[in-house]
This record gives sequence, C-alpha cells and structure tokens, in this order.
Amino acid sequence: MIPVDNSATHIRIDNSDMEIAKPLHTLIINEVLPDLGIEASHFWNILQDVITEMAPKNNILLLKRYKLQAEIDTWHQSRCDAPHNHELYKEFLKKIGYLLPEGPAFSVGTQNVDDEIAIIAGPQLVVPVKNARYALNASNARWGSLYDALYGTDVISDDDGAAKGAGYNPVRGARVIAYGRQFLDQMAPLQEGSHADATEYCINEASLHIKLKNGDTTQLRQPEKFAGYKGRVDAPAEILLQNNNLHAIIQIDPGHPIGKEDAANIKDIILESAITTIQDCEDSVAAADGADKAEVYRNWLGLMRGTLSDTFEKNGKTITRSLAPDLHFNNPNGKPITLHGRSLLLIRNVGHLMTNDAVLLKGEEAPEGIIDAVVTALISLYDIKGLNQLRNSRTGSMYIVKPKMHGPEEVAFACELFDRVEDAFKLPRYTLKIGIMDEERRTTVNLKECIRAAKDRIIFINTGFLDRTGDEIHTSMEAGVMVRKEAMKQEKWIKAYENWNVDIGLECGLQGIAQIGKGMWPKPDLMKEMVDTKMMHLEAGANTAWVPSPTAATLHAMHYHQMKVSDRQNELKNRPRASIDDILTIPLLGDTRLSNTEIQQELDNNCQGILGYVVRWIDLGIGCSKVPDINDVGLMEDRATLRISSQHIANWLRHDFVKRIQVLETFKRMAVVVDRQNAHDPDYIPMAPDFDNSVAFQAACELVFGGVHQPSGYTEPVLHRRRRELKAAARSQR
Repeated sequence: MIPVDNSATHIRIDNSDMEIAKPLHTLIINEVLPDLGIEASHFWNILQDVITEMAPKNNILLLKRYKLQAEIDTWHQSRCDAPHNHELYKEFLKKIGYLLPEGPAFSVGTQNVDDEIAIIAGPQLVVPVKNARYALNASNARWGSLYDALYGTDVISDDDGAAKGAGYNPVRGARVIAYGRQFLDQMAPLQEGSHADATEYCINEASLHIKLKNGDTTQLRQPEKFAGYKGRVDAPAEILLQNNNLHAIIQIDPGHPIGKEDAANIKDIILESAITTIQDCEDSVAAADGADKAEVYRNWLGLMRGTLSDTFEKNGKTITRSLAPDLHFNNPNGKPITLHGRSLLLIRNVGHLMTNDAVLLKGEEAPEGIIDAVVTALISLYDIKGLNQLRNSRTGSMYIVKPKMHGPEEVAFACELFDRVEDAFKLPRYTLKIGIMDEERRTTVNLKECIRAAKDRIIFINTGFLDRTGDEIHTSMEAGVMVRKEAMKQEKWIKAYENWNVDIGLECGLQGIAQIGKGMWPKPDLMKEMVDTKMMHLEAGANTAWVPSPTAATLHAMHYHQMKVSDRQNELKNRPRASIDDILTIPLLGDTRLSNTEIQQELDNNCQGILGYVVRWIDLGIGCSKVPDINDVGLMEDRATLRISSQHIANWLRHDFVKRIQVLETFKRMAVVVDRQNAHDPDYIPMAPDFDNSVAFQAACELVFGGVHQPSGYTEPVLHRRRRELKAAARSQR
C-alpha cells in the first residue's frame, strides 16, 4: 500500500522571512501556544532569530567535519603502500586539530538534577516519540510486573511441562513464583528463613514482620529496607521495599487467582524498572518533513502536559492508554508518601547535520537540531512552569540528549544554542541540561574537553557501539579493509573505548550528578541471555543501560539490586585510565584471510539487515522496529545499525575486496528473503522482482554504493530524500 499524504505538509505559511509547514504551524498556533500565554508573532520571531544567528555557525562546524575527513583520507591514500605507522598517525591527528590537547582537571557543576539521573541507578528505555503508544508504554514502564516479565519470556524454561500455552500453566506459574521469592531473598533477605516460607506479612511498631510456615515470626535482616505499605497494618495490600535506591512492591490479594493459591496470598511483585526514558526525535524516528515533525512534537506536547493518550485494538479489545498516576503509600510510621509513577523523560533532539523542510528561512531548509531545540523547549515550558497535570522533572529542568556531535566545539555550539533558547523563554541559565552521546570518534578521543564544554549542563554520557563503529569505519575508510562486523567487538579499540568513557566520566565528577550509560540489548525475544549477561554493564561502571522494552526494563532492574553501582564506580576510580593508543588502533583486516564463503556470509548478513530496516523506513515510515535477521531472529534496528552495515560494505567495495556486481546480486537475493519475512503485513510493498521501481531497494543500494561519500557515513540524507520521494509520488497519484 502506497502511503497517501493527506498532511498538507507541502503547504506553507509565510511569516516574515520564514515559511512554516502547515501541520507544524497549526500545531504551534492551536495547541502549544494558547495555554502558555505566548503570542504567535513573538514565538515566530524567536524561532527566526535563533535560526538566523545559529545556522551559519552550525554550517561552519559541518564544514570542519568535511575538511578533517578529507585530510584524513588524503593521509591514508598517500601511505597506501606502506605499513600503518601509529605514532605518525597520532601526530598527524594532533597537527590537523582532530586530537586536541587535554586541559587541567575539573569537576562538573550541574545543579537541579532529578534523583532519577543523579542518584538512582537503573534501566533506561529509548522510544520513538512519534509513536504515541510506544511513548506511553515507555513512560509508564517505571513500574513493571516481575511475574508477567518472567512468565512471558524465556527467562523461565519451557521444559518439563512449563510451556506457556494458550491459557495459564500452573507449572510455569510455580516456577515464576519461586524465581520471585529468590529475588526477594536477594534484595531484602530475612533474619531467618526465606520469603518462600512466608505465610503472612504485617506491620507492627513501624517494622515489617513475616510469619513463616514453621510458625516462627521473623523480620528483615536490614529493617531499613521496609519503606512503606498500603492498606491495614495487620493485613497490608502492598508492602514497599527499598534496596540500592530502587523499590519493589509485594502485592497481596487473597481474592486474586494467583494470590489465593499462594501461602502468603502474594499475587505479584512489582519492580521499579525504567527509571528514565529517552523520548527520541532522532535515530528511532522516521521524520522526513514538516508533517512528521508535527507528529513528533504533538506527542511530546501530550507527555509534557500529561494528557497524551492512545486508543488501539489488542486481542480483539479496544484499549485506551494514558499516563500512569503517581503511587501513594504510608511510610513505616503511617505517614503518607508519594512515589513517582512514571519514568523520568529525556528527549533526544537530532544532531547538527540534518535540515528539515518544516521551516524554511529565506527559501532554505533550517537545521533540524535548531528547530528541535526551540520547539521541544517551548513545549517543555508546561513542565518547567508546572502547568501540567503530571510533573516530569521535580527540579524544574529539561533534559535534552544530543547525538552525533563531533568534538568539543560542537558540544559548545549545542550549549550556546541552549543559552539562546533559555534567554528567549526567560528561563534561568542551565535549565536545559545536555546529554552527550559518545558515538563519534572525535568526541571519544576528546571526551574530557567535550564534558568541559558542557560542565554546568551535563547530565549524561554513554557509549553506543553501532554508531561509534560506523564512524570508526568511515573515518578510516581509506586506511584499508576492515574486519568483519561481528569481529569488531573483539577489536582493541572497542574495549578501550568502553572503559575510557567510564574513566573520563568519573574523572570529571559525573558520579552523583549524571548518568554514565551503556548501549542497547538488541534481542528483545532473548531475555534469558540478557539476564545472564547484562550485569556486565554495571560491572563496567554504568549507572544506566539501554533496554528494548518495558519487559526488558523490569528484568534488567534485578541487576541493580545485585550491585550498588556507586560502590563499583568507587573501585574503578583507582584503575589506570584506558589507553588512547588502543582507541586509535584502526580495526583493519590485515593479514587475516577470509574464505569466499565467509565473505558471502558477511554480505548476506549485511544486505539482509539493510533491506529489512530500509524497506520499513521508506515505505511505512517506521524508524525503529523488531526486524528479523537472516536467521529470522528479531533484532531491534534503528539508523545506528543501518550505518554500520552500509559503511562496512562500502569499505569492502572501496578496497575492491568485493565487487559491485556481487553486492548487487546479494541485495536482490536478500530482497526476496525480506519480502518473505514481511509477507504477513498487508501494508508491505514487495521489492522483488521490480527492483528498479522499488524506492526502498534503490535507497538501500544508494546507501552502500554511495557510502564512501555520505557525510560521516550517516544514513539520514538518503533516507529522508527517498521517503519524501515516495510521499511526493503518492500525492501525484491522487
């Protein structure tokens, strides 16, 4: 089905030197401004002034990217017949201003940071804000059922009669309950016995008492972990526990189907799960024009006002979802307390590269990151000024994650942009906080100076293997043939990169102020593997890590009860800093021999992944989804995964390691595979056999065959142009 564009995004409203896409203009005028008391003319003047001032500076920074890349390309080309000389290479990077001098020690000074970022270590969701249902699910994932997360995933084995089946399986249920009791024993152990032996929970003299099957009554080994309750002291409906700054709720209901069969009438264990959520305007979103941007901003508006809802069909029922309320308990002494009911929301604006036709200034598309900063901050005034039904930040801050910045100058530019926005909306300085995504090599090697440039705003740094690898390949495109994609994870540079991010973050005083994050678990159906392995992110010193779903957040939350990350960070402060030389080690294939079969396997894997993602982006406007890989295993895909795959093939083509005809044949063969994998979707448009007229297929080919020339290897320019091409074709057919 070809998407029909009824959005009138091609209709523009004139405002002085600006032209605004009608959907965005309508949203701002009719939905955003009236309750803020800001005149439309005043807002449009603000937007025009900020773009006029900041866009030229943005362009200068982009030109510097191109200049540095050209110099690096030339350096490698001039030495193509000689062995790579690491010391000469490092001196060259210093000479051209790619590798900058490191300044003196300092500590960040960010203030007014919510506890979810500064103090509480826990899982983080990233969700496309353009999809209201997903945005709501993630926002409400602050609290999740451990029983549901266990019962519905492979954490609980299907063996020996425990398969899920169509209805409730009591064998599986018993395993879930046993697992839950083991978790309680770990996070809040008893002075004697086990939670598995409990028959009754009650409160006496502000303490939690647990009656056991043997008739004894015991208490918690650490009584301070009892944080509150709901209901009567002699028969509480909920018991609130706290460990490592995280909460868990024991729900008790003798009338519930699960509770009535339980010795202590426990029906569920609720875990504090997604502590923070990044509502994403960038990599997981397909927002190619003004209509798309209006959808993105409208959902952010609903989140900031507390009014967002979405109605959908599920299992034959109509469901309306809205934002969850706060949770209310009594503390151990019977005094009322309130816990935040929703994940603390950050918003990821786009980076510095892209422009968008949502706003034209003197006929030219405005930088999308500048539009994002102004409009998302405008909308956040509802929260900052307390004009909403449900608060997000309780400190009056707004949290903006900025991706794809190259080095400290670009971070300083983002902070200057935030200065201008704060001044325009009369906000105190540093109201707008910044998260720096350490996903470009020039940011990695200059991370300390990047943090210095944002030292009074910074609330987040993280590592992102896929985007970082995409930039690794593109930056060193001319150096030679790169190792296989999977082998990247064993390369010297990546371990050093992951450690360096933590080392520098701790060195700059982020502990107790900001998040140090690690990347996404990409396999949403393989939760046992995640539970078995993702503890490594806490051991690495990260106080947050990305997960692909609310269910994954609940399961990953268990790890943060096993380790207090701040203690681990204190240990890591004493280790030597990771090696910059290791980080700058280029992941070349070198003398390693690959068989023809291994080369073809790599091409098959990359081409199938590219097509599986691109066809949904171009044809359906889906920026992030679970895409089957070549083995039909569902993987979470966004533009970061696309970037590495397309750059990897482009590198092999550039050095004649594979031939264009071989890659094209692989694309065509994999298109048939992807068509089969999507055959169940009535909106899906097959790519085969009419490859010449499939915009999605042509976009995938362009990403690879023109990959050497894509700025920093980014995929957005091709995707946006091709998506608009498809929309324009749909309009012309009406």
